[in-house]
Amino acid sequence: MYRKVEDFIEDWSASAEGTLAVFKAMTNDKLEQSIVEDHSTLGWLAWHLVGAAGAFGHFAGLKIEAPQHDQPVPKDVAEIVEAYEKVIQSYKIEGPKLTDESLLEEVNSFVGPVLRGKLLRSLIDHQTHHRGQMTVLLRQAGLPVPGVMGPTKEMK
Repeated sequence: MYRKVEDFIEDWSASAEGTLAVFKAMTNDKLEQSIVEDHSTLGWLAWHLVGAAGAFGHFAGLKIEAPQHDQPVPKDVAEIVEAYEKVIQSYKIEGPKLTDESLLEEVNSFVGPVLRGKLLRSLIDHQTHHRGQMTVLLRQAGLPVPGVMGPTKEMK
């Protein structure tokens, strides 16, 4: 849980940078890559992260520019990257509007009332979880895996 706005902003910036690198490693022809048929594809996971970041922001009381959950997954990686870059920019603008005290306020969320600082921690955890899934799919698709939290075999 975050108790300091600067801690959230620092974590968000690092997490978003890593996620953007994973998004940029995708290619249009591999957006349908999945571990098993009819399950989360590379493109779906990326688009889910874009939209979910907007939803988390909404619950936190921030104005985050993001697609609605019912918008279809784009067929072009560039469109996903552009939408995510807007999310990143929105958090850079909105995040500093929070106060340390506001992180201790209760807000509504996906699961009911939660402290704003805990909700924002969940945003980072959620993104990290799905980003990890995406790195596996990148590897299965034969695409290079960026070193988000450490080196990958491509970095030797």
